[in-house]
Amino acid sequence: MKNLTPKEIVEQLDRHIVGQADAKRAVAIAIRNRWRRQQLDDEMRKEVAPKNILMIGPTGVGKTEIARRLATLTGAPFIKVEASKYTEVGYYGRDVESMIRELVENAIGLVRERELANVKEEAERRVTERLVDLLAPAPASFDVGVESGDSPERYERTREKMRAMLVNKELESRTVEIAIEQKVQAMVLPGMGPGGDQMDFDMQGMLEKFLPKNVSRQEMTVEEARRVLFDQECDALINQEKVNSLAVELAENTGIIFVDEIDKVVASEGGRGGDVSRQGVQRDLLPIVEGTTVQTRYGSIHTDHILFVAAGAFHSSKPSDLMPELQGRFPIRVELDDLTKDDFMRILSEPRNALTKQYVALMGTEGVTVEFQDDAIESLASYAFQVNQSTQNIGARRLHTILERLLEELSFEAPEMKMGRVEVNAGYVRERLEDIAKDEDLSKFIL
Repeated sequence: MKNLTPKEIVEQLDRHIVGQADAKRAVAIAIRNRWRRQQLDDEMRKEVAPKNILMIGPTGVGKTEIARRLATLTGAPFIKVEASKYTEVGYYGRDVESMIRELVENAIGLVRERELANVKEEAERRVTERLVDLLAPAPASFDVGVESGDSPERYERTREKMRAMLVNKELESRTVEIAIEQKVQAMVLPGMGPGGDQMDFDMQGMLEKFLPKNVSRQEMTVEEARRVLFDQECDALINQEKVNSLAVELAENTGIIFVDEIDKVVASEGGRGGDVSRQGVQRDLLPIVEGTTVQTRYGSIHTDHILFVAAGAFHSSKPSDLMPELQGRFPIRVELDDLTKDDFMRILSEPRNALTKQYVALMGTEGVTVEFQDDAIESLASYAFQVNQSTQNIGARRLHTILERLLEELSFEAPEMKMGRVEVNAGYVRERLEDIAKDEDLSKFIL
């Protein structure tokens, strides 16, 4: 794990997410505690459990974004699941343990990337040698004599020239014929989910071992062949067993699972049909959050030290409506604030990936320069806040709809404009949004 202090984590999160200082502090401490746990001796390390977090706040205030950016920062395996999807089919919906399997798949991707960086140089060297063999194949036999056309010395000089030209990318358009192994397609058996939810063994791996390999020869350019051969060499150089065991360890010790819409599995007071399913999902979640062993195709995964971050709006329910046992598994509660007009102004201008900067870059591809004035930012923030108050409050997501509406005409005309400069000021914003924002019925549908 990256050795980041809580302050550094908060600073990094501030570059992408506006406000919500309490939530940022809580997740920063949780991540630092994981690093601290890694420094303990084995006996104590087993005893220290992660302090799971419950985020409470309306939609569009940054709950998911905080967790997603956190995983990117720490290089930890991360998945986001909606608790409500486990209620969809029958009483239990999708197998709740599938979230652990997804986490392991994510960890395998991360470990494989790291291993690729280690073998990249050797793989590229091997690819060059294979391409040289294809472009300058060895003759059936060598003639004896220095002056001969097929002497070993001459053949080596030809290979050297080819190697130099390949390194300098001078032969990219030449065609070569290479062998490609077709992978066996996994069969989906009845009762098995699309993600292999109820498959505790590696069906794909078994099929690959038993069925004959289908090898086809294809002609392609050197540029295309380089990519295919690179993948083949990487597969040969990377020890898949090592990747799998490292991924399991990584998922167990640093994995983060973000469970969204946790409030949707709270049973309502009436206790009607769907509530049996919701209560069932809570019961299924409990052992996983508490610590259990889940079987995956890569081995057993212990969930005791996976960090769970749950989030919900809790409009029509309270966190205390969750099962008492499940509540106890989320000791850290963080309330996220509603976004104000000032927050919207900061969201539009401060983050590195601010929406205004995205639109400036998008229009720049058409040769159109867009400039957002300060009064335009204030006006947009004002409309977003106003529409959120008068209709459904969808937080920062409102800015997406408002900006898309504001620049709809420009986006349509930009390709014909070729070159130009558009200044977006308060007048430009008012002209395009005033009527819609005033008409509540219309703004419900359009904004």
